[in-house]
Amino acid sequence: MSYDLMVFAPEAAPKDREAFMEWYDSQSEWEEEHSYDNPEVSAPGLRAWFLEMIQSFPAMNGPFSSDDLPEDEASVTDYSVGQSVIYAAFAWSKAEQAYEAMFSLAAKHGVGFFNASSENAEVWLPDGKGGLSLTHTA
Repeated sequence: MSYDLMVFAPEAAPKDREAFMEWYDSQSEWEEEHSYDNPEVSAPGLRAWFLEMIQSFPAMNGPFSSDDLPEDEASVTDYSVGQSVIYAAFAWSKAEQAYEAMFSLAAKHGVGFFNASSENAEVWLPDGKGGLSLTHTA
């Protein structure tokens, strides 16, 4: 089991809670016709987020993975990269650091943030001032 968080292109996601959760479920079917390990398919903000995020939490797979890291390195992260979402599965031992890094980089790059592992499943959207604002929770 992993600690799972997601960033998303805010223009692609519904703003309503119920519609968002349906959209999330459909996104996590991973039915887009591309591999899910290369950010070249992603919206520009997501791509920029990914390229900065992997500096602290290296990619487990794909063209940005590194053979220089031990397989059991806890910071290595499994990313599923779509056109409108990037889902990240972290080691639980890195949960606090992963949350902080993802949240701050989501704000920096103007993308939405979804706490998929939280009981409240919080959704945050860019606030237009360089931050994120809580949009809805369970």
